[in-house]
Amino acid sequence: MNAPAAVRVPLVLLPRPDVDVARWAVIACDQFTAQPDYWDAAEAAVGDAPSTLRMILPELHLHAADVEARIAACQEAMRRYEADGLFVEHEALVLVEREVSRGVQRGLLVEIDLDAYDFSPQATSPIRSTEGTVIDRLPPRIAVRRDADLELPHVLVLYDDPDGTVLAAVDAARDGLVPAYDADLMGGSGHIAGALIADAGVQDAVLAALADLVTPEAYASRYGLDADAPLLLAVGDGNHSLAAAATIWSALKAAGAGPDHPGRHALVELVNLHDPSLHFEPIHRLVTGAPGLAEALVAAVGGSVRPVTDTAAAEVAVAAASGQAFALVDADGVRVVEATAPTHQLAVGTVQAFLDRWLPEHPGAEADYVHDGEVVDDLGRRPDALGVLLPAIAKEDFFASVAVDGPFPRKTFSMGHARDKRFYLECRRIRG
Repeated sequence: MNAPAAVRVPLVLLPRPDVDVARWAVIACDQFTAQPDYWDAAEAAVGDAPSTLRMILPELHLHAADVEARIAACQEAMRRYEADGLFVEHEALVLVEREVSRGVQRGLLVEIDLDAYDFSPQATSPIRSTEGTVIDRLPPRIAVRRDADLELPHVLVLYDDPDGTVLAAVDAARDGLVPAYDADLMGGSGHIAGALIADAGVQDAVLAALADLVTPEAYASRYGLDADAPLLLAVGDGNHSLAAAATIWSALKAAGAGPDHPGRHALVELVNLHDPSLHFEPIHRLVTGAPGLAEALVAAVGGSVRPVTDTAAAEVAVAAASGQAFALVDADGVRVVEATAPTHQLAVGTVQAFLDRWLPEHPGAEADYVHDGEVVDDLGRRPDALGVLLPAIAKEDFFASVAVDGPFPRKTFSMGHARDKRFYLECRRIRG
């Protein structure tokens, strides 16, 4: 399938104007899984008001004894809300503007064709995963969606548009957009506003700008790659939910569903990789019980090693390096390593590939994934420990890495804080 056909204008269901959006909208089900107090507070805030909370299964309940009854209740709520006339349908793109920790994130609600999406590591489809898909995590998500009348998206999908061409036509038509919702989100998650993009000319301009991102000329210029199988969209958040949708669609096709079946598509929010609010925080490595690891890692990557005064100096040196670089922290201090024989497009990939080989050979060693560089600096200096400080992913390297190497190694980056994750708000019919 060619890339332009991968995206289309959705049929979006929004709650009636009299519905309280502040209680209707609820955070993604895969958040706060170890914090039941968050979900208890959400229950209290919603009360008996109409809410997407009634149509989702928070993942902290995935292993509850009554999980099947909970799923059935979600599906019954969908049918009840439809029967009560709670929704208004719009054939429109939706401009989503959401306050997050680093500013206002701007996205577009669209439908993507699941035939254009492949979550396998060897994918060459227009839409691909950025993380490895754990097949064992799919069955509960499949169970939630299989007999559902509606889908509620928490999937964020990235596109690579450094010049902002995709939203240019939307910005030019801003005064003519129809407000769709405007509310504060529960749990201290900021403000959200949505506007309908119903004008066919603006819709066409948006879809054309997306297609232009992967013309042979643009693709070669940006990535130095042939556009025989271009990467148009990369799934940032919600890949397992999207993989579940694709798995169900494959089963529907095998059972005879035609190309116009609504299960062929999925509702997602597109966000520009270069949106200023979007930041990729690195996830560092800390290995304990690891004598000899530093020397083995340096030898494997052909690295040149330079001692520095502290981790702050290391971060500066790593960022300024012309090639792949990372820092090591142990009892001997802090050193910057520049890899001369990398095995991956990114430093994290080179390091993780080595650890994946080395750790099984050293059963006394244990690896952990740490977000805070100060923690790595502290714990890495302990006897028989090694901290590996990794650089943040440069946005200009993001798509090229996925296109060449496939999904990122596990625990490569964190894309925003938990309270910044997408909220369920819009819906779409998926039953044939």
